Amino acid sequence: MSTGTDQQDVKKEKILEAAYQQFLHYGYSKTTMNEIAGALSMSKALLYYYFPDKSELYVAVTRKLANEYLQLLEDKISQASDLKEAFIMQVDIHHNFIVSNYNFFDFIRLNEQSLPDAIWNIVDQIHQKESSLLSEVIVNEAKKSKIKPAENPQEIVSLLLDALHGVRVTTGAHKKNSFPRKEHLDEIHKKRLLLIDLFIKGLVN
Repeated sequence: MSTGTDQQDVKKEKILEAAYQQFLHYGYSKTTMNEIAGALSMSKALLYYYFPDKSELYVAVTRKLANEYLQLLEDKISQASDLKEAFIMQVDIHHNFIVSNYNFFDFIRLNEQSLPDAIWNIVDQIHQKESSLLSEVIVNEAKKSKIKPAENPQEIVSLLLDALHGVRVTTGAHKKNSFPRKEHLDEIHKKRLLLIDLFIKGLVN
């Protein structure tokens, strides 16, 4: 028999899933707490009991998405046959994650210069986990003598991730915001794969 805490956890998960669907289809600004409550056949008062406002709910959904992304990344990288495959997986999974959730991220895209600390904490969590996973791949490849040992693999990977994040399109004026337009994602993805290829060759040679 479920405890009260278990039932609350189930309700929270249902709220997060319903909110995700609303944010994904309509974007943050066009989604209201009334609509989320309606999608759940739940009273607005009960929704506010779990999440005091829309921004806190958005952060909770973002955190859930980040955890799902990192779990997928960890599972896939653990199956990689070599260094290059592992790094390509990171680029591909990240690309697919952004493309499939692009409309959800409109709040981040439009408010990049004034995001709450909670969002930046999630971004840092993702960066640290990605760095840890890929650093471990480098260490393991060095143990197998497939590449030369690196004294600071975590710093190397962190620098690479920063470089990947900084990849831009060459056409049109440069924008202040770093979150790319949807029509540029495929070009950025190709450039990131090229950068990975150069990076792997540098480690192997």
